[in-house]
Amino acid sequence: MAHFAELDTTNIVKRVVVVANHVIADSDGNDDEQKGVDYLKDIFGGGWWRQTSYNGTFRKNYAGEGMMYDGGRDAFREIKSPFPSWVFDEDTCLWDAPVERPDILPDGKPLYWDEPTTSWKEQ
Repeated sequence: MAHFAELDTTNIVKRVVVVANHVIADSDGNDDEQKGVDYLKDIFGGGWWRQTSYNGTFRKNYAGEGMMYDGGRDAFREIKSPFPSWVFDEDTCLWDAPVERPDILPDGKPLYWDEPTTSWKEQ
């Protein structure tokens, strides 16, 4: 299945819809994004559509409602950082904590980000 994000006039994702693979296949069986866009415009009476990848193989991240399509980066991304201290990674188009999250703690407790101390804490 192919996934397409509908964008508003400011490139914010309004929704993501699924389109059957055969709808977007060209005569050689390859994906043709424009076929999907045309199909969705016919169904919904217009709109701005961009294909998104569920596994992130293109456009960096899977689109979600409220995210934005960044045309300069050809990527879907969150609009703002979840915390003031986090920084934007140009390669992944994700927001990253300034301190790497530990993989696993010895006691197995979940972690949360503590903005006042800019560190990961056990719950």
